[in-house]
Amino acid sequence: MTAEPIAAGSATSATGTKYREITDENGRVYRIGETDRDILGHSRKFMVYLPWVAMMAISVFEYAYGSAEDTLSSAHGWTQSNTFWILSIWVFFQAGIAFPAGWLREKGIMTARRAMYVGSFMCLFGFLALSHLSNVWLAILGFGVIGGLGSGLVYSTCINMVGKWFPERKGGKTGFVNGGFAYGSLPFIFIFNYAFDTGNYHRVLDLIGAYILVVVLACSFFFKDPPKNWWPADVDPLSKSGKSADSLAKNPPAVRQFTPKEAIRTGMLPLMWLSLVLTAGVSIFGISFQVDFAKEVGFGPLVAATSMGVMAVINGVGRAVVGWLSDIWGRKLSLVFVIVVLGLAQFGVIWAGDIHSEWLFLVFAFLSGFGGGAFYPMFAALTPDYFGENYNATNYGLVYSGKLISGLFGGGLGSMVVSAWGYNGAYALAGGISMVAAAVALLLRQPGREQADKIAAAT
Repeated sequence: MTAEPIAAGSATSATGTKYREITDENGRVYRIGETDRDILGHSRKFMVYLPWVAMMAISVFEYAYGSAEDTLSSAHGWTQSNTFWILSIWVFFQAGIAFPAGWLREKGIMTARRAMYVGSFMCLFGFLALSHLSNVWLAILGFGVIGGLGSGLVYSTCINMVGKWFPERKGGKTGFVNGGFAYGSLPFIFIFNYAFDTGNYHRVLDLIGAYILVVVLACSFFFKDPPKNWWPADVDPLSKSGKSADSLAKNPPAVRQFTPKEAIRTGMLPLMWLSLVLTAGVSIFGISFQVDFAKEVGFGPLVAATSMGVMAVINGVGRAVVGWLSDIWGRKLSLVFVIVVLGLAQFGVIWAGDIHSEWLFLVFAFLSGFGGGAFYPMFAALTPDYFGENYNATNYGLVYSGKLISGLFGGGLGSMVVSAWGYNGAYALAGGISMVAAAVALLLRQPGREQADKIAAAT
């Protein structure tokens, strides 16, 4: 970037704060002058901690579900295939709502706060349905469809909130918030393994639904988006020195603000979508089958529960760590790294099962959890890095919608592969798919960056 803006203008915001818009040599506009406190009345750090808490609350849907399956099957008379398909339908709708929710939000039809309100009540309904509806189709409608839509509203709103408020160093912040979606489930994993049975399942599931409602409602009260093109007042977007500038050098801002149609036409958004489909499918497969595989090879319930607990914790912590590292290494390199780790971990799980090594099984559960979660914040941060923040809710909604395909082959179709090929065959296939996803990620390039660098060099 050049040291001085090409064009500048000044105005006054609705709060009475003066701001100006500067344009860099690529034509990208930055709105500077307003602090986070001018807009929010408090520090923008709240837009990290509140989404993080809300993400922890809804994490029980996905990461603890596998630990509850046996009791749910006994209580409702469901088969193993029934329980897997309920989760697969949940994943489909949880991911599928991301794009329409982003579109409604950016059109001003649904604010971030309202999306959280609606999502919290739908999450409550999902757990009430899982608790009280024994008919599998009604449970799919209640938990899979309504609960999936509700948790998807909360998830997409929280993730996009962070990218909008921290455009200059979104990797670590996005990873931190995204991590809550995994390790927030840890208490429920152990509850479902040790204190959840056919005698108390109504009470436990009802209380979990009420817990999600209260936590998400409390957090959502403070949610608010920044103005379009907003940039932190204390960070010069055109400067080439300082801590934020170092991160921006590794992960330069998008050359301009791409609409969803424009992002698709670059070819990079479809590639991101494909890579996420493949990687998320492997991750969901591991979440769905790890406890059952541990029991299949003869490991005790403590090892099975601990392996899932380890996966959930490392899955979440890994998102934060890799998010932070991506600000230093670069987003693309970090993404490829975690996808490769995920793939290698699948083969490691097979090895640990074959030699009946419990400690080795936990090691590869650790690696699988690390790789199986850390790619999510990478895609969430890469999207505004490549296409800008103004349309991030819809652009990331399109990328994240790949997870709705992943849920089908990671859970439901995964159970069919296990039935046909056994666990070893299924885990080997998952490892191979992960390596293909890494190869796809290697093809990613920031749209317009090469031309922008040539212009900057010439200037």
